[in-house]
Amino acid sequence: MRPTLGQLLRRTTVGALALCALWAPCGPAAAAPAAPAPEAEGLAFGERYRALQHGGIVRAANSSATCRTSASSCRTVRAGDAEGVNGDFDMSYIDVDDDPNTYNSSRAEISLPAGSRVTYARLYWGGNLLVGEQKSPADNERVLIAEPGGAYKELLADTVVGHRVADGADAFQASADVTRLVRDSAPGLYTVAQINVASGKSAAGAWGGWTLVVAYENPEEPLRHLSIWDGFTALSGGGAEMALRDMPFAAGAEGQVGLVAYNGDPGTTGDSLTVSTDGVLATALGDRANPHDDVLNSTVSGPGGAPERVPAYANTLGYDSDVFRLGEHLTQSGDQATVRLTSERDAAWAGVLFAAVDADR
Repeated sequence: MRPTLGQLLRRTTVGALALCALWAPCGPAAAAPAAPAPEAEGLAFGERYRALQHGGIVRAANSSATCRTSASSCRTVRAGDAEGVNGDFDMSYIDVDDDPNTYNSSRAEISLPAGSRVTYARLYWGGNLLVGEQKSPADNERVLIAEPGGAYKELLADTVVGHRVADGADAFQASADVTRLVRDSAPGLYTVAQINVASGKSAAGAWGGWTLVVAYENPEEPLRHLSIWDGFTALSGGGAEMALRDMPFAAGAEGQVGLVAYNGDPGTTGDSLTVSTDGVLATALGDRANPHDDVLNSTVSGPGGAPERVPAYANTLGYDSDVFRLGEHLTQSGDQATVRLTSERDAAWAGVLFAAVDADR
């Protein structure tokens, strides 16, 4: 059996103490082991962050599990040259670092325009604990994170962890505020390791991954409404909704909308990300990487291409972190819009929705 993250941290030096050291002096009381974050089967979507500022939102994301290369079709599926879903494969961990004490790790880039200042950053991570093996939920609230050029630091969830057993899976999502870490770091590749995901093969399949969402201000960019919402909900239970209120925008306002979701399968249609203005008929978002009726298709994508990732598999086999252009889908001016993520057939979970919309002056 592989050691848990807690066991690894007790046996090895991971480069720093828990991230509390980045914000406040850690005296004897702070050095005591942190209590596990509470867990809940479902977390209603709510607004985590809001701002009106010149700037925007960027994100880094990657998966933590993939198919074993012993399967003849694994390489072509990873490359996106053949269809395949996580339930088709014996799945294992992605591990790109040189640290023998980690069993999963992956990297992705945060790229900020010159002259930007980070105003908020949050790391989200999650996965499936039940595949060919059953992982304990004891480490759901813990991961390791390394900023560009930095050493691993233990990161603990600072909010309730979503955790539910359903549809043949044992799914969870956790998150933590990392604003200070990202603000004080140079742009580049972040590494996230030791996400509590299981390997093996099952009908539900293995999945797991992480997304770092970063809001920034920059005087050279348009004035925008920024909003980050999160929760944890099975999409078969009615979907996830982000209600943007008191955010005046013009008709046809430009912007972007992003999502994080788990266990979406390419080729399984019936899932969509829609936007509506003041109750007007909802319009489905989509692009070349994400069909309008299959946005949960195991991709990490965005306008102009996704940021650099290591590895950069086209098919992430059960992990979605996508950003869409609004285009002209805000068909009329107003101060209210609703973004909704739904799934009719995928046994998927939603974790994050975020938006950056040009403000009406």
